[in-house]
Amino acid sequence: MRNKLLAIMLVISFSLTFLSLGRAVQDKRKVNELYKQVELFSDALSIIQTDYVEEVKPKELIYGALKGMLSSLDPHSQFLDPDTYNELKVDTEGKFGGLGIEITIKDGLLTVVTPIEDTPAWKAGIKANDRIVKINNDLTRDMSLTDAVKKLRGRVGEPVTITILREQEKKLMEFRIVRGVIKIQDIKEAKILEDKIGYIRLIEFRENTAQDLIRALERLKKEGMNALILDLRNNPGGLLDSAVQVAEQFLEKGKVIVSTKGRITSQNMSFSSNATNPIVDIPIIVLINEGSASGSEIVAAALQDYKRAIIVGTKSFGKGSVQTILPLQDGSALRLTTSKYFTPSNKVIHGVGVQPDIIVEEGKIELTQQEESIQQKNTLAPQQIFEQIEKKVENDKVIKEESYRTDNQLMRAVDIIKGIRLYQSIQKNK
Repeated sequence: MRNKLLAIMLVISFSLTFLSLGRAVQDKRKVNELYKQVELFSDALSIIQTDYVEEVKPKELIYGALKGMLSSLDPHSQFLDPDTYNELKVDTEGKFGGLGIEITIKDGLLTVVTPIEDTPAWKAGIKANDRIVKINNDLTRDMSLTDAVKKLRGRVGEPVTITILREQEKKLMEFRIVRGVIKIQDIKEAKILEDKIGYIRLIEFRENTAQDLIRALERLKKEGMNALILDLRNNPGGLLDSAVQVAEQFLEKGKVIVSTKGRITSQNMSFSSNATNPIVDIPIIVLINEGSASGSEIVAAALQDYKRAIIVGTKSFGKGSVQTILPLQDGSALRLTTSKYFTPSNKVIHGVGVQPDIIVEEGKIELTQQEESIQQKNTLAPQQIFEQIEKKVENDKVIKEESYRTDNQLMRAVDIIKGIRLYQSIQKNK
């Protein structure tokens, strides 16, 4: 028996040894292949330095090679030279100069993820999924994200002309947009719409977003809020931690919100809800559209998977990969895709997006308005003119306060909440 056990142990030992040797041989082959390719790169670099028509600085050659290498991986990975890396640091502070659009490369084309609300691009009429064909007179076909950002940015007050292809309308459109200072406000609106229905428009996920959201929720609760519409339309995302902290405000403790999976163990992470006082007892509608990406998709998908909210609108953008900033020794950095997002039910977001529970296309509702025209002074007495001016000012105020009634998707969300309340009332009285 002892001999038999010893024999089994020896077999296992030899098997492990051969497995270990096999892995070592495989790793060695990979290293040898890498050195072989590095030698090829070195030869090409040497030839360019000696034979190219003009002398090029070694740093420029290496930077160019790094840009090409990173851009060949996926649309979101890129090499950041020191200046671009510093610009990225400024961006995270929530204030920068430019047009106010989030861009990516989609299907090989420079594409608008979303215009940021109340920025020059938003006011000019740029829309999510617009394809940027030209920036000034430069075609964008082979342009990297880094180069595109540099061309779009410039001095505040200076114009930039972009030509876009709007595929749904099958036409090219040219926009001349004056650059401005872009200030990001995480929460654009937080108010009671009607019938104690709260409304929060969240346009970015940044460092203080969760704290701002908690304060807004506390204020709305004091005003009697008993239902909530969370508007994530045209929200391009932002910080992963911030998105998790937003989602956990509406989920019970211990619920997995999102997980990330990559090639190495350290990239496999799971983020769970840990809020001290989450809101779990009121109906929630989440509004999304094709401009909702990354962090907004994480929030919408988590609340959808747990049936904590009804998702309304159109399918989201589908940007579900994680980019890690890895600084290099000379002040440059790599922006490298290291993993992908997965929803609590293990669905992939990247390239797929979040499908709404109820599809409602974007549109405007025409409101009928009965308003007396102000007549000429020679046909009305001064007191009548004054009364009509007062009435017009009051009408304008009401129209402004109730402008949400023209938003088709938002009004459908209001109707759905009213329907939920009616159903709950019927069930309660049975």
